[in-house]
Amino acid sequence: MRVSPDTDPSGTAAVARRLKDGMANGVLSFPLTAFHEDGSLDPDGFRAHVAERIATAPGAVFPACGTGEFFSLDEDEYRQVVTVTVEESAGRTPVVAGVGYGWAQATRFARIAEEAGADALLVLPHYLVAAPQDGLVAQLEAVAARTRLPLITYQRGQVAYTADSLRRIAALPNVIGLKDGHSDLDRLQRLTLAAPEGFLFFNGAATAEIQARAYATVGVPAYSSAVHAFAPEIANACFTALRDGDHGTVDKLLRDFYVPFVELRDRVPGYAVSLVKAAARLRGRPVGPVRAPLTDPTPGDLADLSTLLTAGLDLVGAAL
Repeated sequence: MRVSPDTDPSGTAAVARRLKDGMANGVLSFPLTAFHEDGSLDPDGFRAHVAERIATAPGAVFPACGTGEFFSLDEDEYRQVVTVTVEESAGRTPVVAGVGYGWAQATRFARIAEEAGADALLVLPHYLVAAPQDGLVAQLEAVAARTRLPLITYQRGQVAYTADSLRRIAALPNVIGLKDGHSDLDRLQRLTLAAPEGFLFFNGAATAEIQARAYATVGVPAYSSAVHAFAPEIANACFTALRDGDHGTVDKLLRDFYVPFVELRDRVPGYAVSLVKAAARLRGRPVGPVRAPLTDPTPGDLADLSTLLTAGLDLVGAAL
């Protein structure tokens, strides 16, 4: 039986309520992990970056996830990233830390995030192997049994739940939501209809603004924004226009910024992170390079990104 706010006023239900309120009022922010030029972690650069994200009032902040290069962090670096985010948030914004790989390693990261003061966890797809539905459920059950923190599961790649599996994981007391990266609206509609009242869903497609209106039609208006990591002015303008039903502004932002950005992103595998980090550097933010196996943009692609970023900021009355 799921935990209710009445029986759990300061735990899982309270976190879910904060996230629901946040998701209704701002984009979900996935900060970049800052590195020095030699590839080592730059805690000071990360602190400055995450402080700027939180100052723009996102619905929640998700450190050490895909955009934050979770896959390239060791446990000590992960601890620093989550700790800094919690310190900078200071209770103002929910902090949801990424965990992943197999359930055993995910549990190690969960323990670190719990000690660092994170509010909840985003369970990233497990490593490498395809698995049946029973295995997907068992994987999440194993993580849920080993942490007190609320969990949001991320279906993407080899993880895709059926409605029956969604019912099973939603019955776990500390599983509070699902992030979708498949953009299969037929499947997603079936999941939202199968979920209990209060279960959280959000759009986790790459450059989610492109599909935000489509997701909203199946009851999933909340979304994550990689653009928020380098241009919160654009991300927040798009969120406000979507919320207010200002389709003219949404269309203009999509046509003149988001669609060209996606076309640039699709030129090279890994640009979904590399371009975001490069755009932050173009704005003078000390986030450093990406780590292998990602690569930084070519000079030509960087020049195109600079032109597009300038144009996008001009659309919302901001400057590079």
